[in-house]
Amino acid sequence: MTIDQQTLEDLEFTTLRDWLQTYAIGLTAKERLGTLSPIRGKEKIKIALRQVNELKNIRTEGEPFPHLDFEELKEELKLLPIKKASIQLEGFMRILYASQITNRLLYFFNKREGDYPLLSKVLEHTYFTEEIIKAIEMVFDKHGKVKDDASPALFEIRMNLKTVKKQINRNFDKAARKLMKDNLLGDTKETFINDRRVLTVLSNHKRKIPGSVVGSSNTGSLTYIEPEVNIALNNEFELLQDDERKEIFKILQVLKGQLLSHIELIKEYQQVLTEFDFINAKTKLALLLECNLPSIMEDLEMELFDAYHPILWKTNKDQKKNTKPQYIKMNKFARMLVISGPNAGGKSITLKSVGLLQVMLQSGLLVSVGANSKMCLFENVLSDIGDNQSITNELSTYSYRLKRMNEFLQVANKQTLLLLDEFGTGSDPDLGGALAEVIFEELYNKKSFGVITTHYNNIKLKADQLRNAINGSMLFNTETLEPTYTFSTGQPGSSFTFEVAKINGIPSKLIEEAKNKLDHKKVRMDKLLNQLQKEKTYLSKLNKEHIEAQDLAQNALNEYEQKRDHYDAKLKSFRSSSESNQRFIQAGKKLVSFIEKYNTATRKKSINNDLLEEVRKYLAVEKSKTETAKQLQKKEQLAKQGKGKRKKSAKQTPDIHQKEKIVVGSRVKLITTKQIGTVEEMKGENIVVSFGFARMKVDKSKLSFID
Repeated sequence: MTIDQQTLEDLEFTTLRDWLQTYAIGLTAKERLGTLSPIRGKEKIKIALRQVNELKNIRTEGEPFPHLDFEELKEELKLLPIKKASIQLEGFMRILYASQITNRLLYFFNKREGDYPLLSKVLEHTYFTEEIIKAIEMVFDKHGKVKDDASPALFEIRMNLKTVKKQINRNFDKAARKLMKDNLLGDTKETFINDRRVLTVLSNHKRKIPGSVVGSSNTGSLTYIEPEVNIALNNEFELLQDDERKEIFKILQVLKGQLLSHIELIKEYQQVLTEFDFINAKTKLALLLECNLPSIMEDLEMELFDAYHPILWKTNKDQKKNTKPQYIKMNKFARMLVISGPNAGGKSITLKSVGLLQVMLQSGLLVSVGANSKMCLFENVLSDIGDNQSITNELSTYSYRLKRMNEFLQVANKQTLLLLDEFGTGSDPDLGGALAEVIFEELYNKKSFGVITTHYNNIKLKADQLRNAINGSMLFNTETLEPTYTFSTGQPGSSFTFEVAKINGIPSKLIEEAKNKLDHKKVRMDKLLNQLQKEKTYLSKLNKEHIEAQDLAQNALNEYEQKRDHYDAKLKSFRSSSESNQRFIQAGKKLVSFIEKYNTATRKKSINNDLLEEVRKYLAVEKSKTETAKQLQKKEQLAKQGKGKRKKSAKQTPDIHQKEKIVVGSRVKLITTKQIGTVEEMKGENIVVSFGFARMKVDKSKLSFID
C-alpha cells in the first residue's frame, strides 16, 4: 500500500500512534506501535483486524484473560548461550514469570480455539511445560532470593554466616552496654561502616577502648571503633560472604545450563508475549474509542453508519460535549464525493474522518463506526489537506499543492482513495477553479475514489454532471445561521458567505455592495443553493413528523389488533368451553336415563340385553363423532401451517419486477423516509428524483415503484 508520512500527519494518525504506545508494556511493542502504518496484503490486514476483535470480545464478555504483566527477555536470551556469562537474579525471575504467563495463556485458549482461532494461532509454536518453572523455583524463593537449600554447600555456608553474625552481635551488644554505663559513647551509640557494626565513642575517650579505629565524624568529636573482640569474627564473616557469592554463581550456572536446553521455548515466550502486548494495546484503544470491526467488502464500497472522527470524539467526550455521528456511503456509482457548505461547518472533519478511519482499518485497528458498517481496502490513500507551505524549497502553498497534485495524477488509479481539502484554492479563484475542474475530471477518469471539499461552484456542477460522482453538503441552520455539523448527500451546499457576514456584524450596505460587484449568475447560484437547503431542511422536518405520525398510527393499529386477537381468542375459548360443557351435560342426562332403565329386580341375565345394546350403539355413535371432530381439527391446523408458509415465502421474495418498472416519469417512493417523488433522469442505478422543490440523486435500490 502507498501512503506517505505527510498523509499520516494530515490525518492525525500520528496522534493515535502516540496513544497506542502508552498502552503497551514492553519496548518491542512500543517501537512497533510507534511506527505503525498500513499493512501490505489484504489477508494480513484481515488477520490483524480479527485478532484485535477477538481480544476485544474476550475483554467485553468478561472472560478471565491472563494479566500480561511481564518484562522482556532480550538480555537473558543474549546471555544464555554464552559460557561463563552471568545472568542477574532478576533475569531468572523474568524467565519464570514469562513461563507462568505463557502457561496461563495456553490454558486459557485450550478448548477455546474454535471461539478465538487467530489468537490461538499466536501460541502455535509454544507448549505447556512446568520444567522451567520447577527448575527456577528449586533455586529461588517467592521473593526472588536464592534459597538456603539451593545446594548442600550453600546451606552450610548460610548456617555458618548466621552463627558468626549472632556471635558478632552478642559481643557488640555486651561491649556497648559496658561503655554506655561508663558514659563513653556518643548520642547515636553505634553506626555501620563498610557493612560492619562499630561503636560511636567520644573522641577524648578513644584510647580507653580496645579495638580498631575506622573513622571519625566531620567535627572530630566522635570516633568510630570496631571492638577488638569482633575484628576476627568480621573478617570471617566477609570470607563466608565471599564463599556464598561463589557458591551462588555455581548454582546459577547450573540453572543457566538447565534453561539453555529450553532456549527455543524461551524465545517463543518473548515472541508470544510481545505479540500479545502489541494486540492488547490496539484492543485498549478500540475499547477507549468504542470501535468496531466493519464488514470487509471485496468490492470497492463503503457504508459508514454512526461514523466518528475518533480524536474529535475523545476530545469532546473529555469535555463532556456531544459529537454528531455521520452516515457516509460510497461505491462504484458514487465514488467521487464533493462536499460543500459553510466554513467551520465540518467539511474538513468529515473528509478527515473517512481518511483516518481508512488508514486505521488498513493498519489493523478497529474503527469508530457502527458494527453494521461496511468498508473496503485500497492500495493507495493520498491526501492534500491544509496549508503545507514549503519554506526549505521556497514553495508557496499553491505551488506545493500543485506539485502534490501532480504526484497524485501520476499514481492515482481505481484502487486509490484521494482526500483533497479545499480543492483548487490558493490562487486566483477563476483560474484556480478552472484548473481544479480539469484535474478533478482527470482523477475521475482514472476511476479513483475521492472525498473532496470545495467552495467552487464549477466543481459542484461537474460532480452533478458526472455519472459516478455525487454532491454532499454540511447542513446549516438557516434560522440561527449556525452549522449543524450534519452531513447530507444528494445536493451541494451554499457557503452562506453573506449570511454569516451579516450575523457577525458586517453592515448590510457593505454586503449589498459586495453582491453588486459579483457576477449576477454567481449570486443567483448561491441564493438558489441557500433556498434549496432551506427547503430540504423544511422537507426533512415535515418528513420526520410524517414518519413519527405513521409510527404512532401503526403502533395504535398494532395495539388494537393485539387486543382484538386477545378478545377473539377469549371468546373462542368461552364458546369451546360452553360447547364442551353442553356435550357433557347431554352425555350425563343420557347416562342417567340408562341408569333408570337398568333392571335389578330380577336375576334373569337377559332382562337388560336390549338396554345394553342401546348403550353400545350410543357409545359407537359418540365415538364416531369424536373421531370426525379430531380429523377436522387436524385438517384445519395443516391448512393454517401451509398458509403461513406461503405468506412467509411471499414476504421473503423481493418484488424485483416492480423495480424494473421504474422509468423516467414514474412515481416512486423513497423507502427509508416514505417521500414520494417523480423520476426525472436515470443513469444506470443512479436516479435523479424530484421531491417537490428538491432534487436528489438516489440509488435505485432505495426506491419502490408506485405507478
